[in-house]
Amino acid sequence: MELCIALDLATKEENLALIQKIKNYNVWLKVGLRTYIRDGEDFILAIKKINPDFKIFLDLKLYDIPNTMADSAESIMGLGVDMFNVHASAGKRAMKEVMTRLSTYEKRPIVLAVTALTSFSEDEFKAVYEKDIASKADQFAKDAMESGLDGVVCSAYESASIKNITSKEFMTLTPGIRPFGEDAADQKRVADVAFAKEALVDFIVVGRPIYTSKNPAEVVAKILELI
Repeated sequence: MELCIALDLATKEENLALIQKIKNYNVWLKVGLRTYIRDGEDFILAIKKINPDFKIFLDLKLYDIPNTMADSAESIMGLGVDMFNVHASAGKRAMKEVMTRLSTYEKRPIVLAVTALTSFSEDEFKAVYEKDIASKADQFAKDAMESGLDGVVCSAYESASIKNITSKEFMTLTPGIRPFGEDAADQKRVADVAFAKEALVDFIVVGRPIYTSKNPAEVVAKILELI
């Protein structure tokens, strides 16, 4: 299991200050939609200047027509990130197109498909997808695997089932991890590190418990001990 830290602070300067405090740890950094729209490629370059060994997860959740998603995936290749994601609900044709386009490169990032956003409650999810979260997440995972992707984004509650119907090598990344029982905030399906480990999660994403702490490095160290 690996730790991925969400860079969700209000400004580029705050995110960079956080990175400076944790620069000596072997972790992933998640650059999300707001951060990338605001700070762009320059922010990714700034991360690499602080520590070139940081691995970067670009969390943009691509969702568009297949050709546009594949074009976007090729543009992401030029950023030098190590992982990015698409929405599984864009469909198998779109996911296959992304992977076909990336297959022409000697080395590509890890590509994950988003199943069910961890902010969804069961009722909210059914209102959109007309199925329960668990069964639809399984279906999305199968679609992603058959499309050649490396894994999925899901909650810790779906991870074990997804591993069972795909393979242990098919990766799961889980947002909404509250390592020490912190408040769930806008997330619905949260879990702690112990539960994530039991569910065979490959990457846990932690944000608020780290960046709201007075000593982020200490929190990172404690989470790495739990892992």
